[in-house]
Amino acid sequence: MKHLIIRTLILASILLATAVSEGFAQTVIEPDATYLYAKRDTCDLFMSVYEPSAMAPEKEGKPLVLFMFGGGFQEGNRDSEWYQEWFRQLTTNGYRVISIDYRLGLKGVEDSISAKASRLENAVHIAMEDLFTATEFIIDNAESLGVDPERIVISGSSAGAITVMQAEYEICNRTALAKKLPRGLRYAGVMSFSGAVLTNNGKLKYKSMPSPTLMLHGTADKMVPYKQFKYNKAGMYGSGYIARKFKKSGFEYVMCHFTGLGHEVAGYMAKTTDLQFEFLESCVAGGKFKSKEIVR
Repeated sequence: MKHLIIRTLILASILLATAVSEGFAQTVIEPDATYLYAKRDTCDLFMSVYEPSAMAPEKEGKPLVLFMFGGGFQEGNRDSEWYQEWFRQLTTNGYRVISIDYRLGLKGVEDSISAKASRLENAVHIAMEDLFTATEFIIDNAESLGVDPERIVISGSSAGAITVMQAEYEICNRTALAKKLPRGLRYAGVMSFSGAVLTNNGKLKYKSMPSPTLMLHGTADKMVPYKQFKYNKAGMYGSGYIARKFKKSGFEYVMCHFTGLGHEVAGYMAKTTDLQFEFLESCVAGGKFKSKEIVR
């Protein structure tokens, strides 16, 4: 099962490149600052900071959008032109964006070698560890970065979406992996563009309520499952399955089902800012969040 998931993620990185680039307007914005946030044995990890536009009508009180790129855990770039138009829309509307590097645990893995399939779980975990390290760096430098530690929304596309969804899952279940996150910190929200959660111990279970979550997913996604891949106790649970779990449990969420679409939805960040802005405002406006499902 893991071998199948690795193969689909590799195909996903190719499809995502095509999907995001289709109709892409040549919007290029340079990061306002770049920071080294971690030194690993294999690489240095950097983050790019995109500041809110000086012309934005409102900037105060808006959450930080912390972003993880897609690419099947094999490739990708934090400042890729694929995301530039989305970054521009966010900053123009007063949001600060921080896009981070993370280690690519499947880089160089040949999908024909089933013995390497076990690296998938490790790839998700090391990406998540890098997310938590980046979060710690941001908190330690919150004043100089202009960030409120209680208003950090994590977001991701494809592999990045899997990572942020997995991170929130580990936090809610108080696992050893979640100990990398500064004690007591909770993200203000999660935005997932074609994401999923991996488990190896049976059903999808949340011991505590997750942060408000926005999920967008194509119902015909063959790369990252809209519903689930399952084999014995191991499984990859997609947004459609997670949304049902959230609804049944009374968790706060917004789910947008793109009927008949596939993994191209992972690149719909710049096309769905109406949903994102409404969601981001709800994350920080206590008592105003309303769960809902949308079909497009």
